[in-house]
Amino acid sequence: MLDRKNKPLLIFGLVVMFIILVPLVLVVITSFGNQPTISLPIKGFTFEWYKNILQQPDFVDGFKMSLFVALIASFSALLIGIPAVYALTRYNLQHAEWFQSFFLSPTLIPEIVVGFALYQTAVISFKLPLLISLLVGHFLLCLPYVIRLVSASMLILDPHIEEAAWVSGCTKGQAFFLVVLPNIKASVIAAFMMCFINSFNNIPISLFLNGPALNMLPTAILNYLQNNYDPTVSAISVVLMIFTAVMMWVVEKFLGVNKLVK
Repeated sequence: MLDRKNKPLLIFGLVVMFIILVPLVLVVITSFGNQPTISLPIKGFTFEWYKNILQQPDFVDGFKMSLFVALIASFSALLIGIPAVYALTRYNLQHAEWFQSFFLSPTLIPEIVVGFALYQTAVISFKLPLLISLLVGHFLLCLPYVIRLVSASMLILDPHIEEAAWVSGCTKGQAFFLVVLPNIKASVIAAFMMCFINSFNNIPISLFLNGPALNMLPTAILNYLQNNYDPTVSAISVVLMIFTAVMMWVVEKFLGVNKLVK
């Protein structure tokens, strides 16, 4: 066990926390400055930059599109990933390890390469709509998180519990929904959270698969920074931090992740 009184370890932990938290605190501080550019220390205090967020159509439309794509990609990854994990862990499939590696392969390829490959293949060669290509790209981004997290729960779930449900009269489908899913609920929720956050904040794939009528929030922020360097960017960064924190709190509060983990 780790010694909590280990001073080098304590100092290392504090340094890591400092490195993580200080940039975020500085972003929050700069979002309230009244100068026309991001600067420290700030002079004056204002909420004008938060109001300016709603006056930027690209930010509003980008938020809606990012939310839509993240939700569709996350749910699609769960719908495909959970049955795939169940088949890989419960059936004696040949080359199961190969299939496992195949599903996890998107994590081995840089996201910018995935975005470029999808642009060349889906958009240029097959002439698919940008939205469809974007959803495919974000689905590939999300799927490995579902495979990895749900697999961990399925491997430690005693298969005899499911067999007991069969003996009690449940069909395989009923046993899956009434026994298996409730027992892996924590990992499913965790996978959804990871998928949503990574999809919503993704830049490399979104850069290649956006257009005049389809713009994601991260790319909208980058485009805004090309011509402006005012604290609006800091303000929207704070809003995104709050949005992510609130979403995670709601999921843990109402879906009982903490209780399941305990």
